Amino acid sequence: MVIESWKPEETYEFGKKLGEEAKPSSVYCLNGDLGVGKTVFTQGFASGLGIREPVNSPTFTIVNQYEDGRLPFYHFDVYRIGDISEMDEIGYEDCFYGKGVSLIEWSNLIKELLPDHVITITIEKDLEKGFDYRKITVEGM
Repeated sequence: MVIESWKPEETYEFGKKLGEEAKPSSVYCLNGDLGVGKTVFTQGFASGLGIREPVNSPTFTIVNQYEDGRLPFYHFDVYRIGDISEMDEIGYEDCFYGKGVSLIEWSNLIKELLPDHVITITIEKDLEKGFDYRKITVEGM
């Protein structure tokens, strides 16, 4: 599935729609360059799960956990992970295989730890179509 977003609000709303459809033990891999709107998408996704607290990228903590939605939400940003063993230290298996939903930014850095079935979301810019244009590709649904 490919969605075109022409402004951040549309990226947020698409994230919200996927969050509303998310099921327990789902793992979403969110890919895209810096500044493409991964955080905006994730904020919408969290809203779709019913999470009302502010959602920010866990760039230095690797994972932020939110428990106040209809499902627990585990938001990973593994961009700065130094060694794959750090994932064991934060208990990634409980998140990936538990009753919550995991969303992982920069998931390509931990490919070997991902479950067999993941939903991959890739956000890309195309400046020829405008500064706020994004192409959002979803695979695995």
